Amino acid sequence: MITDKIENIDKYKSLSERIKKGIEFIQNTDLVNAKTGKYIIEGDNIYAGIDEYNTRSKDVSMPEIHKKYLDIQYIISGNELMGYAPFNNQKVVTEYNAEKDIAFLTGEVSFFDFKENHFAIFFPEELHMPCISKDQSSPIKKVVVKVLIE
Repeated sequence: MITDKIENIDKYKSLSERIKKGIEFIQNTDLVNAKTGKYIIEGDNIYAGIDEYNTRSKDVSMPEIHKKYLDIQYIISGNELMGYAPFNNQKVVTEYNAEKDIAFLTGEVSFFDFKENHFAIFFPEELHMPCISKDQSSPIKKVVVKVLIE
């Protein structure tokens, strides 16, 4: 996992050409005014989803993992808690769905404050638990860029 302020995102463009294109989508799109929905960047190789939601209790959430795609998550507005843990044979609750590239697991995660104008990159098989309330439910606008691992 990588997490940083948006002003430092250029440092991570060298990770791969696809990650660079995902980062450039974040940098070159008017995300504040963008409508929710799916945005195709490079076919099934790179695409983004913009979503607006209210954070929820960690009691009703589970960590998730992906196998084919990494996530570049960027908080456009709002503030949430994000759970994170390396994969270490945690118990699978919902079997891996290849079409959606997701599985849900149980297990302990460490939480960090995921603030507006911050981003995180989650590599495949890194558990993450997004959308968590700090004290009470609050509105969030976020983009998640999905990057197929080469």
